[in-house]
Amino acid sequence: MMQFTARDRLKFLTGAAALGLGACGGGGGGGGGGSSASAPAPVAVTPTPPVTPPPVTPAPAGTTLQSAFNANFKMGTALNGQQIAGPSGDIARDEFNSITPEYELKANNIAPTQGVFNFDQADRVVDWAIANGKEVRGHALLWHEATPDYFLQGTPAQIRTRLETYITTVVDHFKDRIKIWDVVNEVVSVDIYNGNNGVGPDRDTAWLQAVGSGDYIDWAFRAARAADPDAVLFLNDYNTENPIKRAWLIEIVQRLLDRGVPIDGVGHQFHFQPDTEISAAAGAIDAVDGLFAGLIQHVTELDMNMYSDPGTCWESETGCAADLGANPPAANLAAQAQMARDLFDVLKARSSVESVSVWGVRDGDSWLNFSPTERFNHPLLFDRSGNPKPAYRAITDPDYEI
Repeated sequence: MMQFTARDRLKFLTGAAALGLGACGGGGGGGGGGSSASAPAPVAVTPTPPVTPPPVTPAPAGTTLQSAFNANFKMGTALNGQQIAGPSGDIARDEFNSITPEYELKANNIAPTQGVFNFDQADRVVDWAIANGKEVRGHALLWHEATPDYFLQGTPAQIRTRLETYITTVVDHFKDRIKIWDVVNEVVSVDIYNGNNGVGPDRDTAWLQAVGSGDYIDWAFRAARAADPDAVLFLNDYNTENPIKRAWLIEIVQRLLDRGVPIDGVGHQFHFQPDTEISAAAGAIDAVDGLFAGLIQHVTELDMNMYSDPGTCWESETGCAADLGANPPAANLAAQAQMARDLFDVLKARSSVESVSVWGVRDGDSWLNFSPTERFNHPLLFDRSGNPKPAYRAITDPDYEI
């Protein structure tokens, strides 16, 4: 059975609530790496009655996200097979020119049993995207949370052979349809709340433990390049706006470059909270540009959380901010719109950014409605009914007053 494992709470528990604590290691007061004791005690908060937001003026006739940014970068979204025949699929077809299959291309869905490959679900989404004139981002060839146990059995040599066989088979299957791959996903250490005592740059995952080093990253990139010499190959990660994690990211990328590993680009997930500083996101882009290696950059999983939660919310669902309800306050929507405008101004000014993808189409599609706790969230550009939000207007219409 297909599972929405890609965006489950486990992603952040293994990262010790890295995202839940906001950019630059600040925000919510909790901590990873054993520092959660510093988080504030849970506080009972009386829910604020929902406020009906003011209607959003429709975008000018003919304006879409893909047309608004045609001169700058591709505009993409994550979509799964259950959505392509519904309202989210309709919006994706009309508004975006890049599609990331949400979970269909991960190893636990394509090859949960060794030697048995099932591409049916992945083909359905990829073929739909191509039939509608969309570029496809392949996400992801290697991710520790979507790795079946059999991948990591045996000696490092056996693990390498198994990984190379898998990547070769998958990339070859999609060779004429997918030219962009997130080769490795979330391999940078998340031990950022121990400051200078944090352990990096490699994330302590089952892959690192089984292989004994970060060499598996090299193997993955080399196998992908061999399978399709024309593919564009990315390392993708989150919290790159945090200066500690950013330094580890740069260390790994430089290591790959020094070894002659065929990496073409870096993906930044950019899961923002209300207190995320846009200057920190700019710093992440600039740090990669600062390698002067000609690397392409993508924003791969953009969303703008309506909540700033402490680490305890991500770790144990305690101390979470009160549910805003189905209709968020107008002030929250305006703040989100300003964040979106500021971010897109930064991205448009950086020529290395060639694609920006939001992680989901409508607010109701977002994983943030269930992680770190179940409640209404409103992190995307279209509301639950598919109407464009103030954030949409803020980035597509320079004359729109927030």
